Amino acid sequence: MIESQEPSAPADEERHLRTIKSFVMRAGRMTDGQQRGLDQGLPRFGLELTAGAPDFDAVFGRSAPRTFEIGFGMGHSLLEMAAAAPEQDFIGVEVHRPGVGALLNGLLTQNLTNVRVYQCDALEVLRNCIADASLDRLLLFFPDPWHKSRHHKRRIVQPEFAQLVRQKLKIGGVLHMATDWQPYAEYMQEVLQAAPGFRNQAQDGGCVPRPPERPTTKFERRGERLGHGVWDLKFQRID
Repeated sequence: MIESQEPSAPADEERHLRTIKSFVMRAGRMTDGQQRGLDQGLPRFGLELTAGAPDFDAVFGRSAPRTFEIGFGMGHSLLEMAAAAPEQDFIGVEVHRPGVGALLNGLLTQNLTNVRVYQCDALEVLRNCIADASLDRLLLFFPDPWHKSRHHKRRIVQPEFAQLVRQKLKIGGVLHMATDWQPYAEYMQEVLQAAPGFRNQAQDGGCVPRPPERPTTKFERRGERLGHGVWDLKFQRID
């Protein structure tokens, strides 16, 4: 998850700026497995924002295609993608402890080593910990659409976010977004179509068919049975 800021102010006023969060912190009860993930998995797979920009080739012990996922929830999709692509490396960011614990427990249980995890705001990670032109993919699956008009400023997808993503993707790298709310899909498409340096990978300029590399969640399957749709968008950095 990320946050966006109000328009910039003079330097001596910056500390007074009010940040607008794209997420709401929720208290959650930890299961034994989630606590095990935090206790045993964080020392192995956890990364700290305060440590600054790591050498990810050294972190993973290799140079490999690198995917960054914002807001992995309970980690089911990230686990499935990492298990299906052991030749790739994944960096996941999530603010909610139960979800972080669940992902870490899954990594331990499945003996996966190609995932690293931040428990903090993804915008700060992108700014401070990810080198420019270093990501092959950035994933944003089912972000909060903030339905009400007065809350649209909380949406993660904003012009400033698009340019930050462009800065971190390699040339040819892809931003892949998915949502189950059509008005939000149309909004995201509008923002990215207007953002310089991106090309929509949909032939008709709209959404792409569900990519096979994106796992289908239980929530999505339940929605499909009820007739709900899911919209995938892919935008490639071209310069």
